Amino acid sequence: MVDREESVLSRFLRMESSGGIVLILAAVAAMICANSPLQPYYDLILDTPVAVQVGELLVSKPLLLWVNDGLMAIFFFLVGLELKRELMEGELAEVRNIVLPGVGAIGGMAVPALIYLLFNQGDEAGLRGWAIPAATDIAFALGVLSLLGSRVPVSIKIFLTSLAIFDDVGAILIIAVFYTDNISFTALVVVGLCLPVLFLLNRFNVESKSLYIAAGTIMWVAMLKSGVHATLAGVLMAIFIPLRTPAGVSPLKIMEHDLHALVAFFVLPVFAFANAGLNLSGVGMEQLLHPVPLGIALGLFVGKQIGVFGFCWLAVKLGITALPEKVSWSALYGTAALCGIGFTMSLFIGSLAFEPSAVNRLFDERLGIIVGSLLSGVVGYLVLRRSLRASNPDELEANAS
Repeated sequence: MVDREESVLSRFLRMESSGGIVLILAAVAAMICANSPLQPYYDLILDTPVAVQVGELLVSKPLLLWVNDGLMAIFFFLVGLELKRELMEGELAEVRNIVLPGVGAIGGMAVPALIYLLFNQGDEAGLRGWAIPAATDIAFALGVLSLLGSRVPVSIKIFLTSLAIFDDVGAILIIAVFYTDNISFTALVVVGLCLPVLFLLNRFNVESKSLYIAAGTIMWVAMLKSGVHATLAGVLMAIFIPLRTPAGVSPLKIMEHDLHALVAFFVLPVFAFANAGLNLSGVGMEQLLHPVPLGIALGLFVGKQIGVFGFCWLAVKLGITALPEKVSWSALYGTAALCGIGFTMSLFIGSLAFEPSAVNRLFDERLGIIVGSLLSGVVGYLVLRRSLRASNPDELEANAS
C-alpha cells in the first residue's frame, strides 16, 4: 500500500515538474511575441472581445480577462481540491507536517510584502501591489527542482508543495478581502443560493460531476457579476466535492486526477502566454528602479529568502518543529530561494491590483516579477545543486573516481 502511495506521489510530482517546463516555454513565447513583429497580433488576440449572452444575462470581456477570470477559476478549483484532500488524508492531515511549511509560508508572505511597502510608502496607487511578491509559483519551482534529477529528496518536494498550498490559501484570502470591486448584493444572493445546493449534493453523496459543475458554473457567473473575484467560486465549489462516498467512490480524487493535466499543460501555460508578454523596448534602469518593480523584485528575491528561511530557522531553534528528513540547512535555504519564483500567482495578483485603475501605464509590475523570479530560480538551483551534491557522499566518491 505504501509503495502504491509513493508511486502516486511520484507521478504527481513529475507532472507538476513537466508542467513547470511547459509554463517556462509559454512565458518565453509570450516575451518573443511582445518583442518582435508579432506584437500587434499578440495584442490583437488578447484584446479580442468575447461575449456570451443568455437572455438578459450578458458576459462580455476581452479574451485576456476570460483567461484571467475563467481559466484561472479552474486552477483555483484544483487548488481547493488539493487542499481539502491534503487536510483530510494527506501530508497536512498530521499537525507535525503542517508546522514548518505553515510557518515558512507566513514568513514568505509577510516579509516580501513589508519590503514592497517600504519602497512604495506614500504612493497610494503603488501600494495596491503590496501582495504581488507574497506569492509562490509551485509549478515553476518544481520545474526548477526537476533539473536536479533524482538527488532531490522527496521531503524537500513535500515541504515546497505544502508551503505553496499554504501560500495559495493566503493569496485566496488576500484576493477575497483586498481585491474586490463594487459589490453587487443581488449577485451575492445568487452565490448564497448556490451554496446550499452544493451542500445538499455533498450531503447526499452525489457522484455526478455534471451536477456540481452546473451549480459551480452558475455560482461563477454570479461571482463575476458580484464584484468579488470570480476565481473564488472555484475554491468554494471544491469545498463541497465529497472525498469519498459510501459506495467507495471518490469524486474529489477523480476530479483532481482529471484536472491535473488540463491545468498543468493548458490553463497555466495559456495564462502565462497571455500575461507574460512584456515589451522590453525602452526599458532601462529608470524603469527597473521604479519603486513598484524594484519592490516586487526585491520582495521576491530577498524577502522570500529571509521570510521562509528565517521563520523556519526560528521555529526549529525554538523547538516548535524540526527539519524534514534528509534536509540540511543549506538545502532549506535553496528551497526558500525557489519560493521567490512567484510568476503565475504574482502576475495574477498584479492584474487585479493595477489593471482596473490603468495605473500600470506608468510602470510595469511584470518587469519586477520576471527579474525577481528569474534571480530566485537561478540562486535556488545553484544552492540546491551544491548542497545536495555535498550531502551525497556516494556521488562525491563517483565524481572523484
